[in-house]
Amino acid sequence: MIASLRGRLLEVLADGAVIEVGGVGYRVFLTPKAVAGLPRDGEVLVHTVTYVREDVLALYGFATTDERRAFEQLLTATGVGPKLALAVLAVHAPDALRRAVSAGDADALTLVPGIGRKGAARLLLELKGKLGDGEPDLPAETAGRPAYAEVREALGALGYGPAEIKTALAALPPDAGAAPTEELLRLALRGLGSAR
Repeated sequence: MIASLRGRLLEVLADGAVIEVGGVGYRVFLTPKAVAGLPRDGEVLVHTVTYVREDVLALYGFATTDERRAFEQLLTATGVGPKLALAVLAVHAPDALRRAVSAGDADALTLVPGIGRKGAARLLLELKGKLGDGEPDLPAETAGRPAYAEVREALGALGYGPAEIKTALAALPPDAGAAPTEELLRLALRGLGSAR
């Protein structure tokens, strides 16, 4: 198993990169964020998962070991292959994924292309407790719904699209989960206002 690659960036591709290590060029699938974070000059380090099936041998790379662990856990879920797992991590960083799973936030998972309501519900069930310790518990409102889901719905009602909503939620500070829904919405709107 290849757990990491350290070498020189040879080529940037639409869905990854070619990294040269010891004279051999390795084709690695990466999220768009990981591709953007690769240094164009100097040494490149990616943490990898070697995916082997009867007709497939592929490398999937990540900027952090936390992303690699989340990818491996996603692969344990029924019906989740490497491309869908990578798509999940392209939309949600590991911490955001943990928040969504611990809060039972199916709407967050439906932001991932290829995951519908039923698939999101199944993923929540299968991933519960698998993404590591320290999963932050989001405060639930009196209706029993997570604050992040309330903010997502409010932004959608205000006319923001899925990409803008994802950006707004990702830009919230890490400790924002403890804030009431109104404060989260105010922070999200402020972030969207400054991005325009």
